[in-house]
Amino acid sequence: MATTPTPVAAEADTPPPRSVLRDTAFLRLWAGTTASGLATWALPFVLGLAVLHRDLDGAGLGLALAARTAGFLVAVSVGGVLADRHSRRAVVLWSALAAAVASPLLAAGLGRSLLLMAAAAALAGAGQGACRPAFQALTAETVAPDSRQQANAAMTMAVRSSTLAGPALTALLAAFLDVWALLLGIGLLWLVAALVPARGTVPGGDPTADPAAGPADRAGFRVEFLEGIREARRHPWFLAGLGALVAVIALGYSATSVALPLISRDHYGSAWVLASAMTAYTVGALGGALVIARWRPRSQGWAAFAGLAAYGVAPLSLTLPVHPVVVVAAYAVAGVGIELFNVPWFTATQREVAPDKLARVSSLDFLVSYGLAPVGLALIARAMAAFGVTPVLAVCAAACFLVPCAAALVPTARHFARTAPPARE
Repeated sequence: MATTPTPVAAEADTPPPRSVLRDTAFLRLWAGTTASGLATWALPFVLGLAVLHRDLDGAGLGLALAARTAGFLVAVSVGGVLADRHSRRAVVLWSALAAAVASPLLAAGLGRSLLLMAAAAALAGAGQGACRPAFQALTAETVAPDSRQQANAAMTMAVRSSTLAGPALTALLAAFLDVWALLLGIGLLWLVAALVPARGTVPGGDPTADPAAGPADRAGFRVEFLEGIREARRHPWFLAGLGALVAVIALGYSATSVALPLISRDHYGSAWVLASAMTAYTVGALGGALVIARWRPRSQGWAAFAGLAAYGVAPLSLTLPVHPVVVVAAYAVAGVGIELFNVPWFTATQREVAPDKLARVSSLDFLVSYGLAPVGLALIARAMAAFGVTPVLAVCAAACFLVPCAAALVPTARHFARTAPPARE
């Protein structure tokens, strides 16, 4: 006797999320982000070429890079408030245009006015800093929630590819163009970042969530920035993640940035280890982004913190008398791990944080991550001079392993959410 087929749950008939690579609005956003990444990574390399060509001296290079960093740190916090107060698309437009204007100003000051170059570098950093939280919030406006992890993976792949392609493409073009022309080319990349992205168009999105549609009477910048901090404090997993990032960036990343060139020169007698390890880190990050684009771990937060802790293998490999291939492999593992953290971290922030405060919370993330890096570099260099390279690396490796593990024990950290996801059938 035939049996009646069991009805299939309605959700089983739901088609899988459409690939973000078929979404024109996302592809435009991705192209703009990629252009901004290429411009960001190419600028220090072009300024380095100016030193080689004797258009700029070492002190001038240091001043320009310091001014760019200062501009970034100031603008990333202001940009978060602006992106929550106004249209995210408009903030991307005007901040990228500011960075585009900075490029010809840098070219005009090259070899003529160090003051003009410093001001232009600060403007370039400000444009870059204001773009970052706006791009992050615009991703949430452009991509439907069930596709955001894939979108964030594609975004981080663009950033990682830029770290390889930016300097390499610049070096290739330097064979045919002078520094002045290369700086103008960076300005053109910023124009692409300003003009190509579309306005956020999440299917079924609530138009009242657009910051531009908010009330006309608003509090001051300081009050609104503090509102972003209060929003961040509502999410224990976010604060725990920031603490883990501080440990890994200010200790682990800073330690390896200082120690790897020294160890490559003194222990291995070649720059090959330095170049190979940094390349392996970027390639590993690209691989990690490919994996996490489709992998949905059951305990997303724990898996992400495990990936972040994996960075500890990089400083650990530098403390041991190992074959250089082991160092390169350790950096590849660190690269994979960092993206297993980054993509779920960005996705959870877009999902859990109140939409009208998303850019401010994202700016807090970037401010802590980038702001503490120079401090970590300065302190680590002094510590290595005082206590030796190996003991400092060992302490930093231990911090990279232990702090993310401690962060994983914080309530809500397991799933990067204030409430656990529903059980899977």
